[in-house]
Amino acid sequence: MNDTVSIGSSPRRIRQNNIVAALQTIYAHRSLSRADLARKLGMNRSSSGEIVAELTEGGFVQESDESGKQRLEHSRAGRPGIMLELVPDAAFFVGIEIGVEHISAAVIDLSADVRACRKMAFDTMSSTVEKAVAEGVELIVSAMEKRMIGRCKGLGISAPAHIRPDGIVTLAPIIGWREVSLKEIGRSAFPAAVPIAVENDANAFAIGDSYRHGVSGVTLFLLMETGVGGGIMIDGKLFRGGHGLAGEIGHTLVPGSGGQKFEQLIGREVLIRQYREAIGRKHVDLQEFLGDVHDRVPAAVNIAETWSRHLAYALLQACRLLDPDRIVLGGSVASLYPMVAARVAVHMSEGQSIPFPTPEIVVDDDAEFGSAFGAACMLHQRFLSLESEEFGGEDGAPIQSATS
Repeated sequence: MNDTVSIGSSPRRIRQNNIVAALQTIYAHRSLSRADLARKLGMNRSSSGEIVAELTEGGFVQESDESGKQRLEHSRAGRPGIMLELVPDAAFFVGIEIGVEHISAAVIDLSADVRACRKMAFDTMSSTVEKAVAEGVELIVSAMEKRMIGRCKGLGISAPAHIRPDGIVTLAPIIGWREVSLKEIGRSAFPAAVPIAVENDANAFAIGDSYRHGVSGVTLFLLMETGVGGGIMIDGKLFRGGHGLAGEIGHTLVPGSGGQKFEQLIGREVLIRQYREAIGRKHVDLQEFLGDVHDRVPAAVNIAETWSRHLAYALLQACRLLDPDRIVLGGSVASLYPMVAARVAVHMSEGQSIPFPTPEIVVDDDAEFGSAFGAACMLHQRFLSLESEEFGGEDGAPIQSATS
């Protein structure tokens, strides 16, 4: 089988294309044989073998025994039971989410598996940007071994903000940031020189969930914390809109609410404030409220019912506009949804004069760390792409060892 390359490509570019394609293929399948890899790459066994040898010597790929199912299939085909897989510890990627009242962070490895995650309370509104970023870096670095920091290949930072492609925060209404170079601040705070990417928190959440599940079609993501951010994925690609602000459903004004926005009706703060007022206690947090909803405490149930009605209205408007196949809820407030899902469905049904298809509504697998995970995934994705500087060395130069 002939290797396919573009006419005029330099040996260096061809080499980089092949290495990246091999890594992407092994990552996508988790484990596959040399023959399968060559076939999926459209190469002959010799060319594919050279790439595998280079990646193995560099410490990014290793051989392993196949699983029981694979062993059975290959024994019937007369093939050996040696598989190729990524070396998880060859590279690490850090993601930090700076929220309004919290900072969360996660580390993923080359297989995109979470290796550590941390969360702390933090009053971002009364802090400087530099302090917030430094706290986030310290939070996750303290959970990393020295070797993990040395093999870190990227840092992603997310925040509830409007962010330009060059990493400048143009506006973050809730936390008060304006014209801030978040990327450069992250570069100064992190203890290693690594590529850095910054992203809106809801978009990062959408990227992470899509990266993990790879669902096709149209998916709407709602990240519900103090504010409510939205992200839209269409066939695995983030839809940003004309000005990078697509999905900002939380800022929509709600008719008949006295000029309130959706995030003021379904966000974290309104739930806590309403419950404190309802039971006459000043020190009630979200977890206690959620526990009381679960235990069917009347005051908590009444507030949850109102919340379900507001959420249903917000989702109806989004469904009319986007017609999504799937809606994914994330953030700390998302934990309320499973307890009122039936009521949300009722309110959505009652709000339609002409029935529309109802999308699947789910809560993210790890809702509280979804944005931090997504921020890390951005750098993982970049590492396994032609944007990566890791595999773009001089013609003929060996891949730099992952352990060096």
